[in-house]
Amino acid sequence: MASPLLVNVAELLRRAGSIREIDRQIDVAEFVFDDARIVEGSKVDVALTLEALTDGIVVHGKLQADWKFECRRCLRPLTGHTEVEVQELYQAVISDPDAYPITGEQLDLLEMARENVLLAVPLAPLCRADCPGLCPQCGADLQSASCSCSRQVRDERWAALDALKTDENQ
Repeated sequence: MASPLLVNVAELLRRAGSIREIDRQIDVAEFVFDDARIVEGSKVDVALTLEALTDGIVVHGKLQADWKFECRRCLRPLTGHTEVEVQELYQAVISDPDAYPITGEQLDLLEMARENVLLAVPLAPLCRADCPGLCPQCGADLQSASCSCSRQVRDERWAALDALKTDENQ
């Protein structure tokens, strides 16, 4: 099965400075993200410009995708939309270690898009910056209700240092 982002660049490779626009919506399933954060059944918006250089092609533009996860503090479900600006280099003869390969007269932009979207999706989002999270003792959601648990958790391994600290304060 051919990649939905396989682009013939024969014309671009002939003339440095020539430009080609790519504007597509591609099903998430085509990317094989293997990441539960990416919303299944949604689309990835791809808006890229390919610009020919003397030694390759620069690809720049925007990628957008929907994600879902849970707040890292209170575990409430979250959804969001990520937008990432990309600028990548493709070369037939790789001289830049970060460049992607041009195979024949074709660019496969799928792997580049996949990598950039995965890097842009948050690993540990918050529902809000001041989310109090869950009580470490009873597990109550402190955003909804308070609990009567003691907030001061002491680790007995530090008792000797705590004693020194209280001696200094007296």
